[in-house]
Amino acid sequence: MIRSVKLSAAFFLALLLSGCVIKQQQPAPVEPAQPAPPVQPAEPVPEPSQPGENVPSPPKLKTINWDASVQPLVAKMLQSSGVTPGSVLLVDRVKNSTNGNLQSEKATSAIQNALANNGKFTLVTDDQLSQAKQTLGLPPDDSLNSRSKAVGLARYLNAQYVLYSNAQGEVKAPTLQMQLMLVQSGEIIWSGNGDAQN
Repeated sequence: MIRSVKLSAAFFLALLLSGCVIKQQQPAPVEPAQPAPPVQPAEPVPEPSQPGENVPSPPKLKTINWDASVQPLVAKMLQSSGVTPGSVLLVDRVKNSTNGNLQSEKATSAIQNALANNGKFTLVTDDQLSQAKQTLGLPPDDSLNSRSKAVGLARYLNAQYVLYSNAQGEVKAPTLQMQLMLVQSGEIIWSGNGDAQN
């Protein structure tokens, strides 16, 4: 019996020294169940559309009517005084000073068409201009237009006048400025401007 008391005392002492305390575990508290959120009905799935349905229309591109845009300016220029009838005129390529890509060739062609059969000027032909550019080492589609280059070309072609044109501002609605210059002196003898017509 003394032996069992010694064992019990030793067991109790071992438990005490190890710091283990036997504690009955309490079950975790049970929280009341939350009701489930109501189920939303699914949105109906749209039926596949047929080809060609609901296709957005492309944006409408504005094109410039160069013939209508240059006609009034050319008419005013032809009425200006100080021009010797029968003189040779070089129509320089329209310079693009807008904020975008401009169809300078169409604008230049419209000016040449407006001056065709004008009775006041003889125009330098496209062939003469191309040959002069080639001889002077200028590319045919030279876009670095300048008044001095236009006057130099006109002198080479024995033209008395050069028409220098510049499109500036917003590319969708540019302002067209024209200057008729005397080749010999570089003097501007007529100037006009107008808005491009759509």
